[in-house]
Amino acid sequence: MCLPTQFTGVTVHTKANVYFDGKVVSHTVLMPDGAKKTLGLIYPGSYHFGTGAPERMEIVAGTCRVTLDGSTAAQDYPAGTYFDVPGQSGFTIEVPAGLCEYICSFL
Repeated sequence: MCLPTQFTGVTVHTKANVYFDGKVVSHTVLMPDGAKKTLGLIYPGSYHFGTGAPERMEIVAGTCRVTLDGSTAAQDYPAGTYFDVPGQSGFTIEVPAGLCEYICSFL
């Protein structure tokens, strides 16, 4: 899978989305076709997120371990991989060390 290194012709919200006392931070990006994405950083720790719409999380740098709601199996995702989360669900994401950088697409 080839992850994008830049987005052209987009609108970026300058106000950050800040979660877990600043340990997860993202910015909203609106694509020319109206699609919404967020670009973010996750510091070491374990965090649970709920979803409204289905999401695709693409890992740009670093690694994480993810457990989808309703599952007991955790899976590792290094840079260059992605995972999908159903709508009206959630996931726990763990970053063991360093930073995990991601692109979240709302499907």
